[in-house]
Amino acid sequence: MLDELLGRASLRDRIDELEDENERLRKRYEAESDRRAEAATARQNAEERLNRLEDRIAQLEGELERVDEAESGPSVRHRDQLRGTRLEAVFDRLTSFRTGPEGALTVGVDDDGVAEPVRAELEPVLGERLALVDDGGPCLCCVDDAGLLAVTLEPPVVPELDATWRDRFALEREWFLPTGRHAVALVRTDLFALGVYEGDERVDYRGFESDVKGNHSKGGFSQARFERIRDGQIDDHLERCAEALAAYEPGGEAADTPLYMVGQRGIVDALAAEAGLEPAATAAVDATGDPEPALEDAVHSFWTTELRVL
Repeated sequence: MLDELLGRASLRDRIDELEDENERLRKRYEAESDRRAEAATARQNAEERLNRLEDRIAQLEGELERVDEAESGPSVRHRDQLRGTRLEAVFDRLTSFRTGPEGALTVGVDDDGVAEPVRAELEPVLGERLALVDDGGPCLCCVDDAGLLAVTLEPPVVPELDATWRDRFALEREWFLPTGRHAVALVRTDLFALGVYEGDERVDYRGFESDVKGNHSKGGFSQARFERIRDGQIDDHLERCAEALAAYEPGGEAADTPLYMVGQRGIVDALAAEAGLEPAATAAVDATGDPEPALEDAVHSFWTTELRVL
């Protein structure tokens, strides 16, 4: 009663409430600490397991590489993508090579590999490296009879060349480098660009884009209708491209001007059929952007030769 008169009772009640709250917070803190400790332990265990798995992966990858090296056989000693001045320098070096009569072989290799009659001539020189020539087709193969020089080349224009033994390699500049008057046509589903060149200098140009719908993410009837519209737009675009090529088609002395067609492989073939053309060479290139800069990129990619040193 004295405590109530002096106002102590309410204070004692408040103290009890605070002590209860303090005990509750202490238990909560201890529980949170235990949870964090368990989480830290679990994380450490997970990190240790991850490290063990990474070590095992590295071990297995090393074993796989050793198996591949043991089973893969011969490999190309050097590979390079040549263009521009570097390509000119390598081409000049190859064409300057001299040997005795019929000491240098140049032969065209198609997708099926080296033809049987030529294999008998190459096998004594290349041995197991002959498999690398098969893998490189279509390409040109240049080998001397002593095996000192053995390369394959995949130029923009791969001719059908029978086995030719001479005192030098039978290589023509126009297979590798832009020479004389020629035209390059770039075609995509929505773009066309045509450049006429004298050597590596462009002397004429025309290009345009067509409105062709992009990809459709839905299915069902909506997608089928979308694809019919898109196919029709592509057909219209190819007709425009064929008309542009027909307008370019040279006559007189220029009738022999070679035409190279590049771009999306299926579209290039479709346009050649639409226009009734047999281009001197075709190539799939990845050229994006507006017509004129895309054509520059395409020409840069087209006049590239892959060199493989066997």
